[in-house]
Amino acid sequence: MVESNWFLLCFLLLYAAQNAFNIWLDRLNQVYSEQRSGSAPAGFEEFIDKSKLAQTARYERAKTGTGIVEEIVSEAILLAILLSGFLPILVRLSGRMGLSMVPAGLFFFFVPGLILFLVELPFDYYKTFVVEEKFGFNKSTLKLWIVDHIKGGLVGTCLFAAVFSLLLLFIEWSPRLWWLWGFLLLSAVQLVMAILYPVLLAPLFNKFEPVRDDELAAKIRAEMEKSGIRVKKILQMNAGIRSRHTNAYFTGIGKTKQIVLFDTLIEAHTHEEILAVLAHEAGHFRKKHVPKQLVLFAGFSLAAFYATWLFIKWPLLFSTFGFSTMPPYAGLFLAWVFWSKAGFFLQPLYMAISRRFERQADMFATGMLGSGEAMAKALKRIAADNLSNLNPHPLYVRFHYSHPPVVQRVAALERSAGIS
Repeated sequence: MVESNWFLLCFLLLYAAQNAFNIWLDRLNQVYSEQRSGSAPAGFEEFIDKSKLAQTARYERAKTGTGIVEEIVSEAILLAILLSGFLPILVRLSGRMGLSMVPAGLFFFFVPGLILFLVELPFDYYKTFVVEEKFGFNKSTLKLWIVDHIKGGLVGTCLFAAVFSLLLLFIEWSPRLWWLWGFLLLSAVQLVMAILYPVLLAPLFNKFEPVRDDELAAKIRAEMEKSGIRVKKILQMNAGIRSRHTNAYFTGIGKTKQIVLFDTLIEAHTHEEILAVLAHEAGHFRKKHVPKQLVLFAGFSLAAFYATWLFIKWPLLFSTFGFSTMPPYAGLFLAWVFWSKAGFFLQPLYMAISRRFERQADMFATGMLGSGEAMAKALKRIAADNLSNLNPHPLYVRFHYSHPPVVQRVAALERSAGIS
């Protein structure tokens, strides 16, 4: 059984504080946005009228409400798993089955992971086939939705099993330095995934083909080469089979580097706007934002691995949650929960760095194209098409926005273009 002590009290306070604050932040953002949804920001009138603003407010309300209910249910289930004595039962079951540490650890993580997956599945269905459907975004079928979850579940489970098994082996082989080997393993996996994702994983879910518009492809290639970027593949992705949302991105490293355009983006935007969006992505590439983010993430990861090594050697951690022994995989699970809650309050730091990179990429696009006008138009159209929140609360932005709010981005771009 769970042991009542000062650590349990601290854990519960952290757990409650993180969830309560996040839910309050969601509601604060929703109310703030609705209070300012009476008229479109200056310069957006061409793309967003009162009807579109009202639809945006309803969409934001529906997403927020569903998200809050999902968070309450999921977090309550996770807390029940932690406090009910269920996890020590899994450890005893592993012992009765005669499992060694690696299969025992996989079993220990798989069972609660499956429970949480099944809890969240109805919410994902509701968001896709009720919320997204209601606002005209969903294009997925039930069959495709099921297949996507099966594929995603299998791929995710296999990758997790492989990496986590190696981590547990490191713990067995090198109890004092496993945190270092684990960090190096994670860094290597990230690099390999960046290389292989475009050619092995992405095609499992979408169809990729050369951009059909030869004129657009030629313009993209010319713009990229002008900025010193050579890309072998310019592809379009059949994103429209699932959603009307639009996007474009660079992916891959070295020989697997490629540009991917959503077919929905190609359908909804002019060539100039598409080139502006890609110029922004080129800015990330030329400013080396991805390597910088990887280095930043590596620093946090190394600190987290070391802290976890110290954490799971602490007997009080295990006794608090009802464990009579100290299996490392149970410690890793508890550490994952603890760091996810504590780490939430560090999100503003990461988000601030990310928003800074986005502003730099916008300014690079302005210099590359000679003006920010096309990028500003592209952002306005994307905001209108995606029913983006034009008035997020500043505190919500600090915690959840990896990009500056679209109104701020457009204002900066139009200043650079001399548009008043």
